[in-house]
Amino acid sequence: MRGLKIGTVVGIPVRLNWTFLLVLPLFAYLIGTEVTTIAGVMNETMGAGIDPAAIGGGAVPWLLGFAAVIGLFAGVLLHEFGHSLVAMRYGYQIESITLWLLGGLANFAEFPENWKHEFWIAVAGPIVSLGVGAVCYGVFWLTPAGSNAVLFVFGYLALLNVVLAVFNMLPAFPMDGGRVLRALLARSQPHAQATQRAATVGKVFAFLMGVVGVVTFQLLLIVLAFFVYIAASGEAQQTTLKAVFEDVTVADVMTRREELHTVTEDTSIAELMSRMFEERHTGYPVMDGGVLVGMVTLEDAREVREVERDAYRVEDVMATDVASVGADTDAMTALQAMQEHGVGRLPVLDADGELVGLISRSDLMTAFNIIQTGGTPNVITGRRAERDGLF
Repeated sequence: MRGLKIGTVVGIPVRLNWTFLLVLPLFAYLIGTEVTTIAGVMNETMGAGIDPAAIGGGAVPWLLGFAAVIGLFAGVLLHEFGHSLVAMRYGYQIESITLWLLGGLANFAEFPENWKHEFWIAVAGPIVSLGVGAVCYGVFWLTPAGSNAVLFVFGYLALLNVVLAVFNMLPAFPMDGGRVLRALLARSQPHAQATQRAATVGKVFAFLMGVVGVVTFQLLLIVLAFFVYIAASGEAQQTTLKAVFEDVTVADVMTRREELHTVTEDTSIAELMSRMFEERHTGYPVMDGGVLVGMVTLEDAREVREVERDAYRVEDVMATDVASVGADTDAMTALQAMQEHGVGRLPVLDADGELVGLISRSDLMTAFNIIQTGGTPNVITGRRAERDGLF
């Protein structure tokens, strides 16, 4: 998740997503409009002794709302640092922490598959939230009577951080409780299977949250339910792909050089479109005397109007700054590279920069389907043996 970088703490970039800038004043407004109601609840449940009249007039409610929401997101940031510092202790890299619409998000370079690591990383955030809540309650308890504004802000933050900790421990994968569930499941079953089961539970909770959000007209809860459902599905899919492609390399699934369709720089766009139709390909390596000089796709060709396609050449529309992979790159890394660069295929180069093949999403998905049916081991073994000169 991208955002505006506001600083770096213990080597971790901290970012603000644009949705955070949107929700910050909204939350401050919502809290400000309910200041007297919240104060009444705190008086009944915590014995706060706040005078609602003293904080309910003029600009005070809005200032209190702003202070409370700043404190809330500070607690969320500390929550994410709880996850991150424990993860770093185990040797995992944290690319950034981003504050956004639904709170905070620590971006891991790689999610832990060791169940003990994941368990302690997951529980660290709620533990920090409970600690923040305890500190806020301590300030609240030590604040003298009559300091209505201070009592309101710290009493409210004490409650919110405890609620945050409890809510995050719901087994709604990929929330903290869902990751704890996956960690516990992974003690006795493969990580991919544990992920699938935890994701299924997460989807059920997402559905229930969505129903509650609709019934109670809470838009934020509906958005959270949608996020949990999509994130659970996405991470389950990624984990399954990673498990299926374990020990599978690009060379095992790529289209080899001798089987590859290519074009030259002087090929007309009209001819290119004709070949795409006949050969059922939507992307070609562009070669110049056996050297790869670029890639051209259907999207590139579409930029030229139909009446001008005889006049334009591939060199006019092709991409020259092309990402590539090696034959020994693992298949999952190749797929991630495609996602990162927003492309559907990658040329495969040897150590000398020579084109040895092409790997596409369709190659990977075909391999994925074959592996899932149990048909790959012999195919992969045969290809590796052939590649390594065994027969």
